[in-house]
Amino acid sequence: MTRSLKKGPYVDQKLLKKISNIKSGDDIVVKTWSRSSQISPEMIGYTFGVHNGKDFIEVKIVENMVGHRLGEFSLTRKFVRHGGKMQKEIEAKRKQAEAGASK
Repeated sequence: MTRSLKKGPYVDQKLLKKISNIKSGDDIVVKTWSRSSQISPEMIGYTFGVHNGKDFIEVKIVENMVGHRLGEFSLTRKFVRHGGKMQKEIEAKRKQAEAGASK
């Protein structure tokens, strides 16, 4: 469900205050827990450390990201892989074949 147009986009005020103190070209990472904040044009060029529940994922803001949320670029779930025992056997055979081909 989208936010009402009369309210405008949600941007955390503390986040705007943090980026007002630094230059956009600096390599300073601005840490934030505000995953629901929308990316505004003033944020272009900054690097944010967006918390994913465990650690901070660095997100460099570019023009294409304007209008999206910060949380969209810091995934909270980690995909391991499908397969199991059969997949491990297939990968082991593939590694042996690559090792044999390189010799």
